[in-house]
Amino acid sequence: MHHQTLCKAAAVAARRMRSIVGAVLLGRDGGMPDAAHVVKLLNTVNTGDTVKIGGISRRLKTSRNPELVPVGHVPYSVPQTVARHLQWILQKDLLGQDVFLIGAPGPLRRSVAMQYLELTGREVEYVALSRDTTETDLKQRREIRSGTAFYVDQCAVRAATEGRVLVLEGLEKVERNVLPVLNNLLENREMQLEDGRFLMSPVRYDKLLRDHHTKDELDSRKIVRVSEDFRVFALGLPVPKYKGNPLDPPLRSRFQARDVSRLPFEEQAELLSAAGPDVAAEKVSRLLSLASTLCSQESSALGLPDFPVDQLPSALRVLNVFPTLSSQQLVQRLYPYQSMLGKEGRAAVEGVLGRFQLLDGHRQPAPIAVVGVVPSADNEGHADVTLRLADDDEGVTFQVPAGTKEPRPPNSSSSPTFVGTASHARLLAEMMQSHMVGDVCLIGARGCGKSAVAREFAEMLGYSAELVMLYQDMTARDLLQQRYTLPNGDTAWRASPLVSAAREGKLLVLDGIHRVDLGTLAVLSRLLHDRELSLYDGSRLLRWDRYQTLKEQLRLSDRQLQERSIFPVHPSFRVLALAEPPLVGAGGSGASGQQWLNPELLTMFFYHSVTPLAKAEEISLIQGLIPNVPPQSVQQLLLLSHSLRDASDPTGQSLASSLSTRQLLRICRRLSAYPEESVAHAVNKACLSRFLPSLARASLQKSLADCSIRDTADPGERDHSCTVKDGVLTIGSVSAPIFNPNETMKVPDVLFYDNAQHIAVMEDMLKDFLLGEHLLLIGNQGVGKNKVVDRFLHLLNRPREYLQLHRDTTVQALTLQPSVRDGVIVYEDSPLVKAVKLGHILVIDEADKAPTNVTCILKTLVESGEMILADGRRIVSDPLEAQRSPNIITMHPDFRMMVLANRPGFPFLGNDFFGALGDIFSCHAVDNPKPQSELAMLKQYGPDVPDTTLQKLVAAFGELRSMADEGTITYPYSTREVVNIVKHLQRFPDEGLANVVRNVFDFESYNKDTREVLIEALHKHGIPFGAEEKNKGWRKIIGWEEDGRPVQITIERDGGQDVTSPKHGKIDPQNEPHVGGNQWAGGTGGRDTAGLGGKGGPYRLDAGHTVHQISQAEKDAVPDEIRKAAREMAEKAFKERLKEIDMSEYDAATYGRFSKAVRRQVASLRSILDSLQARGTERRWLKNQAVGELDDAKIIDGLAGERAVYKRRGEAEDLPEEPGGGPQQRPKRLRLLVDVSGSMYRFNGLDGRLERSMEAVCLLMEALRRYEHTVRYDIVGHSGDGYDIPLVGADRAPEDDKARLKVLQTMRAHAQFCRSGDHTLEGTRASVRALAREEEEGEEGERFVVVLSDANLERYGVRPERLARALTSEPQVSAFVIFIGSLGDQAERLRRALPAGRSFVAMDTEQIPQILQQIFTSAMLSDA
Repeated sequence: MHHQTLCKAAAVAARRMRSIVGAVLLGRDGGMPDAAHVVKLLNTVNTGDTVKIGGISRRLKTSRNPELVPVGHVPYSVPQTVARHLQWILQKDLLGQDVFLIGAPGPLRRSVAMQYLELTGREVEYVALSRDTTETDLKQRREIRSGTAFYVDQCAVRAATEGRVLVLEGLEKVERNVLPVLNNLLENREMQLEDGRFLMSPVRYDKLLRDHHTKDELDSRKIVRVSEDFRVFALGLPVPKYKGNPLDPPLRSRFQARDVSRLPFEEQAELLSAAGPDVAAEKVSRLLSLASTLCSQESSALGLPDFPVDQLPSALRVLNVFPTLSSQQLVQRLYPYQSMLGKEGRAAVEGVLGRFQLLDGHRQPAPIAVVGVVPSADNEGHADVTLRLADDDEGVTFQVPAGTKEPRPPNSSSSPTFVGTASHARLLAEMMQSHMVGDVCLIGARGCGKSAVAREFAEMLGYSAELVMLYQDMTARDLLQQRYTLPNGDTAWRASPLVSAAREGKLLVLDGIHRVDLGTLAVLSRLLHDRELSLYDGSRLLRWDRYQTLKEQLRLSDRQLQERSIFPVHPSFRVLALAEPPLVGAGGSGASGQQWLNPELLTMFFYHSVTPLAKAEEISLIQGLIPNVPPQSVQQLLLLSHSLRDASDPTGQSLASSLSTRQLLRICRRLSAYPEESVAHAVNKACLSRFLPSLARASLQKSLADCSIRDTADPGERDHSCTVKDGVLTIGSVSAPIFNPNETMKVPDVLFYDNAQHIAVMEDMLKDFLLGEHLLLIGNQGVGKNKVVDRFLHLLNRPREYLQLHRDTTVQALTLQPSVRDGVIVYEDSPLVKAVKLGHILVIDEADKAPTNVTCILKTLVESGEMILADGRRIVSDPLEAQRSPNIITMHPDFRMMVLANRPGFPFLGNDFFGALGDIFSCHAVDNPKPQSELAMLKQYGPDVPDTTLQKLVAAFGELRSMADEGTITYPYSTREVVNIVKHLQRFPDEGLANVVRNVFDFESYNKDTREVLIEALHKHGIPFGAEEKNKGWRKIIGWEEDGRPVQITIERDGGQDVTSPKHGKIDPQNEPHVGGNQWAGGTGGRDTAGLGGKGGPYRLDAGHTVHQISQAEKDAVPDEIRKAAREMAEKAFKERLKEIDMSEYDAATYGRFSKAVRRQVASLRSILDSLQARGTERRWLKNQAVGELDDAKIIDGLAGERAVYKRRGEAEDLPEEPGGGPQQRPKRLRLLVDVSGSMYRFNGLDGRLERSMEAVCLLMEALRRYEHTVRYDIVGHSGDGYDIPLVGADRAPEDDKARLKVLQTMRAHAQFCRSGDHTLEGTRASVRALAREEEEGEEGERFVVVLSDANLERYGVRPERLARALTSEPQVSAFVIFIGSLGDQAERLRRALPAGRSFVAMDTEQIPQILQQIFTSAMLSDA
């Protein structure tokens, strides 16, 4: 369908192509000369004081600040379409009207505006608007000089008073209610300023002068004349079509609009022919036809982003030098459809490529390698690069920008951290081609080598690389300029590393453009397109040639121009961006994993994909960097990692991300140092398999087994000792010298009882520590992560700095803490900076609580030893670098990080620190001690506690932890809870065990289902928690005294709150919440009436309010006669309800049998959904507020007297729509495909398979009741009658028990009366395909299919591999099958034959809900 739609658009483009090819060829072969062509296109007469465009002319005025007039924007030949735009703008200018140039992303609108301003000699004030733009950036900003705050006019005020043109670009990106500050200035040319002045329109001002008011009188009243030459040019994108905020109607009505769309086909073809004069006209036309097709309305209707037509001239320059370059590869650099589009989108694009004969990627290979890089003899700041295009080719030599250092020859042995491979050589060669004409962006998964390739690229060209780590909350100020205070308290602006790189000709490496908000990143578009930039302090950066032209025209020196705040952008300056692949099918911007690659960003870079290395290349890389690694271990690792990378299911690909090239190198370094370790241990450690969801863990173990990787058995006699002797620490088999610190006060000293498991963890940690790794410890709460780290550092005698993170942690808080002393901003070093300086160990606790977009800045510190601080200082690891700048902090060689985080996933639901940054650390799973280790440790905490009691506790808590892993309960009980129980028993030995364990389990007092599970488990191990007091044999252990009376404190009072008689209560028409009392029905925590959480009422009644629960003791005190009356009333109401829904008591009992069987699983799954909802509605920071908490980033603005310097937490509805489209909370999509075939009914008496299937359906309907906005589901059956039998519609979830029972009865009846036969395979294919289609249409978030079937597939000729293909046919849909019936070992054989983690066998009634819960939990948490 997509292909057919695009073909129509392609046909139109093809007709255009044929009609102009002849004309283009005629122009090349001696047609109309260029000069005449210019006259034909644009009749412009510039006599020095008049400009004439078409028939419209304007007299020019002499500029008072000629350095503010744009130069170098008007081309020698102006296209006719642009000439018409210029003529229209001239008309509006003569009318005194403001204009709005609207159009597609790209530099064309800005170019048209600048061409007009250059032609008319107008001074310009340019502002790139972003989501960070505030009123002060437009009107007036306060600055401090000599202790006095005063106002400085900003762009809008300067333009109005000086008669300049204010160019506002990106109106759709600025937050609402900011631009209306300009409304009166636009409409009436009036504005009240903060410093008391009033801007007045020239007509009104001149009238006052004519009415006998003097200028001095007007000046005394602070009335300022707005120039009659003041104009506003706004540049924006149309919203909708593109993401952003729509224009405020009052603002929009003040502009005259002009659609500055892309140039017509013929004019584009002429421009491209000029850019690539040696490229065949036919190829030029085909490329342009492709671009036109992908910018058509048909293409937009399919959800395809616009093709970056404005990048085609640069692409043609590449093609001109490399005529054999594949057109398809060139298109992929401009429009990386393989990375950003789904299956249907890729097919549609390749269909258009084929139509225009551009599918030549296989016929024309890419360049092989860079064979030479030497400084250019005739062009300073450039290098001559030679590429070899074939094995027998001498190469092609061309010039590219280069750095100031000596280029390093390719394949040089002087780089100890880079081993070249064929794919890297090819990538570097392709990057050189793109570098010749523009900026480059590398797209690749985490750990694939992007940073290493970037470093190699910079060194080959002699560049000094300026690394800037981007993060989500980064503002435009962070990118360009930051405010600071001078020693005397004056405010000033400090250029960012980005600006320094532009001026000094460095290679700017922007690491993580997928993280930063696109509304912020847009401020760089002018720098990337035009090499120009306007800064907050009024400074301007101009492209090198334009700067030289301005310098010659005005006859000014560099110093004079710099005094006017004009600086050149170095001609060697280039940008190299690094990004992770966009999430195909996702909306939004700026968040990792979202679809960040939008049409606007496509116009900024040439894109290159960094694909994972081939197996042979990766082996060569590993052995080149780590020559001593055991070869067999390398082979096993690579076999495993590549099998996971090639997996089609998301689980395998997710596991593969934990075995990136970076992580494989870390594993091999350790195996090289400790060859006795097993590969399986290293893989489980890297993947953190202990805390993987059960499905992913099973998949990993199956993959390990398939690759013949087996863990070596624990020898049993392993040394678990820890000794310090002669200044050497020995943990197990590993030794290290004790450190001799200058500061011993910060060496931790903690109470720690050695146990074998923690000693083993510390031995593992010491191995990595000696290899120079930074460590990440992950585990449940209370397992001893902090104690292990403190003990580890204590043994090594290493001082530490401690940093605890939380949800409000910011990038600034991680590095510096600003404060004000005597009116001067002073930055206090954070523990991180102190640790870097002094060589201490930085312990970062609760790392998962901080947003990953904040903690991601640790990446550069770990990888390259670099970090830029808010006060302008820079951390570097190279001591030689410190000698070149006074603002350098050299990283101490002893500095190391140890990061602590809770395990990812439920029930913690923190941020996935491991998923975001796990592969830059050496990871260690810290689990609860094994029974023997835990028992030995508890004996040290409670030496007087009986061993039998300790054994009961260890056994009971061990079982509870197993139940948490299986999903039976949600809370993972830890060693911390057991230790606290033992401490209590040690101090108060006469208190019964059951009373003491209540300290832990009373949290579950109000969760009946969980409490029942706990009571059963504890009773099993002899702990009578929750036992009745009448059981005399357990009185003492429970904690009751010998006489049977409990110790209690009683306060007697007559509160008049006793129950009287049960009643329904009044109906509140407003449905207001009522707590306590006995008047209203649906109240909570009250008495007598129907409600929730109270006592003495006849039955439960949920009115949808928060429940206030009274204690169980208070409920137990209700008299028997009241209870009896309430029960009778409840029975009566129940019968009336059954009658109301036409449901008999038998029906109710039947449904109750099913719902009761899955009650606990329903409660557990609902608790997971509640947690996800709570996290999804977590509030975020609103910045630039007039009230709230002081924003550290705005302290200087606050000193200067600004008002909007606060931030506050905002609910979702308070948040403005993010320009560029923020990530949306979309419901997850589930389809349950159930087997209702005749065999289900036939063999139900044998193994209960139909009953199990019905229970599974009941679980789903009950658990998802009232959660339809979180999970949108439908239920479809398959049998001999067909594969798509509707049971529950996607938008028609059953509303009551009767409707749910009807679904179950329909299942049974269909299985009883349907024809024989099986459609499991067809139903699976259809369901997976249906959900994939919904994904293409942009509906919902993650989607998955669960198939319930018996294993009777062989009878119908269904092979396991065919079912496997059906389950994995659509990568964006997670599909699973549960076999619930089997004759013999059918089901088990099928499970083994299907992909790991995709199939289950449930022959026990209770297993079905647990398996479903595992699937739901794993799928729901995978993107939480």
